[in-house]
Amino acid sequence: MLTEPGALDWDKQAGLLPVVVQDASTLRVLMVGYMDREALAATLESRRVTFYSRTRQRLWMKGEQSGNVLELVSLEADCDNDTLLALVHPRGPTCHLGTRSCFRQAPGNFLGELEQVVVRRQLERPEASYTTRLFEAGTRSIAQKVGEEAVETALAAVVQDEAALCNESADLLYHLLVLLHARGLSLEDVVDVLKQRHQIR
Repeated sequence: MLTEPGALDWDKQAGLLPVVVQDASTLRVLMVGYMDREALAATLESRRVTFYSRTRQRLWMKGEQSGNVLELVSLEADCDNDTLLALVHPRGPTCHLGTRSCFRQAPGNFLGELEQVVVRRQLERPEASYTTRLFEAGTRSIAQKVGEEAVETALAAVVQDEAALCNESADLLYHLLVLLHARGLSLEDVVDVLKQRHQIR
């Protein structure tokens, strides 16, 4: 998180700093906005991203009308202290056109996007969803399914072709995501363990 707001170079662009907004789960770039000192203070206090709108000439919290707010995860300055990077959890589409990102071809981590779908299924439990049926079957049943998929993946690696191995691996990853969330965990928790093991910061 930003630790020294006073070190930011507010003078370079007449009191405004560009802010690159990135999805913390998928790493997809969502939008670019601007903050002045007041917008930065409001963002840090509310933990919801607030910009200075050059069009409205006032502070503007993203989603204040639509409800599609950007919940702040972290905020940091670049090496010149004149640009900010905001990692967020978006609550709904970010773009006013109804898309997740203002950049149509912005790359992202699909596994993170899939995890968001799993989270929504866990909360909403749509009747026709396979994921819903897994959650309602309970942790023990999901764990059994993960075990089955792990065995099938191992067998595919030994006796089947590359396409079969990729298909079985996809099944394994999906069911593992469901199992993690059934236990109140996330993919990020697993990645954190990997980082600690390899001392990646």
